[in-house]
Amino acid sequence: MAAHTGSHKVIYAALAGNLLIAVTKFGAAAFTGSSAMLSEGIHSLVDTGNGLLLLYGLRRAARPPDALHQLGHGRELYFWSFIVALMVFAVGAGVSFYEGVIHILDPRRATNLLVNYVVLGLSLVFEGYSWRVALKQFQRTKGKLGYLDAVRQSKDPTVFSVLFEDSAALIGLAIAFVGITAAAWFDQPILDGVASLGVAAVLGTTAIFLARESKALLLGEAATPEVQRAILEIVRADEEVRTVNGMTTVHLGPNEIVVALSLEFEDDLTTSGIEASVERIERRIRATEPAVTSVFIKPRAAVRRA
Repeated sequence: MAAHTGSHKVIYAALAGNLLIAVTKFGAAAFTGSSAMLSEGIHSLVDTGNGLLLLYGLRRAARPPDALHQLGHGRELYFWSFIVALMVFAVGAGVSFYEGVIHILDPRRATNLLVNYVVLGLSLVFEGYSWRVALKQFQRTKGKLGYLDAVRQSKDPTVFSVLFEDSAALIGLAIAFVGITAAAWFDQPILDGVASLGVAAVLGTTAIFLARESKALLLGEAATPEVQRAILEIVRADEEVRTVNGMTTVHLGPNEIVVALSLEFEDDLTTSGIEASVERIERRIRATEPAVTSVFIKPRAAVRRA
């Protein structure tokens, strides 16, 4: 629950910032005619929509199991995270690329540059706050891992999606600033369109990375090595277990792990003894790893080699 609370906080912060930024950017683009500012407005609007999709995914994923989805709906969050990546690529990068090409083919000088600079400054403040909230939440969960390794091992796409989107937004603001300034300084309005292409490239790269990570989660990733080690320690510590023949884990959501174990019990153990041991192991696993929602244990003989 704490992890989901953190995710909601990150998304709400991003939503508020992106909505304010989108309105100001579109206003500035209409007033000044800047292509780069229009691309940035589209970028912020897409980020706003993505935040809503992530909230929708969290809500859908929180539904309890039913007859048709007996292990729950946790993977809905991964599905909507993948849709977010597609939105960033198709709408954000695609429209920014289109605007850049149009402005290069038909360059027009931007007017009232002061308005653009004021909007970029305000956007930097709003985006910076949202980025800081996402970064703090991500740092709480990543532990001693590096940032890239932490993203690859993370099972909660909401936090790293917002973090990467906000990072792309900050880079986009820098590109827009350089493009608008260069276009005015060198009296080459085509550079404004080039800046839009730069924003499109940043968004496209971000979308590909997010899609790759979301796809891996959607297909089903194993629990982290730390969680797997903790589960094996619990199982091997049980006095009635002789051998662990195998273990499979899979994340159905950020805090939903399914564990399947193949165990060899002591030869003299009765059926009721095996049942008691299974219940004891399940209880200890859930107490140690609250994210484990289902445990399946298959008693079997150890694999013997000829």
